[in-house]
Amino acid sequence: MDQRTNPAPGFMRDPAHTITVRPFDGTVTVSFGREVIASSGRAQLLQEASYRPVLYVPFADIRFEALLPSDSSTHCPFKGDASYWSVHAGGETRKDVMWAYQAPYDEMLVIKDHGAFYPDRVEIETIPA
Repeated sequence: MDQRTNPAPGFMRDPAHTITVRPFDGTVTVSFGREVIASSGRAQLLQEASYRPVLYVPFADIRFEALLPSDSSTHCPFKGDASYWSVHAGGETRKDVMWAYQAPYDEMLVIKDHGAFYPDRVEIETIPA
């Protein structure tokens, strides 16, 4: 019996589409200006089809006091609905630097309570283990 309650419509339409998620073996640090807004040794590395890999940082390792919820949102038929946050740090603000799937489809539950950052809007440093 299938235990899924919220399956991704994208995978139902295109079962050959691939998304893999695995732990990133190292540390990820996200900065804006001179302020660190996230740092984690528990990030997940998501690779979807031929897109660039994306690091998802656990919410517990993100400084949400430097982030402001945005009214932006997007939809992915494979992951679900994404919410966005802007950063305000060091007297500067930049819109929509981070997104997260807070209620992802069943197949992507591993990235629930994780945020991903745009590398052209913040600095992302990775240090392999």
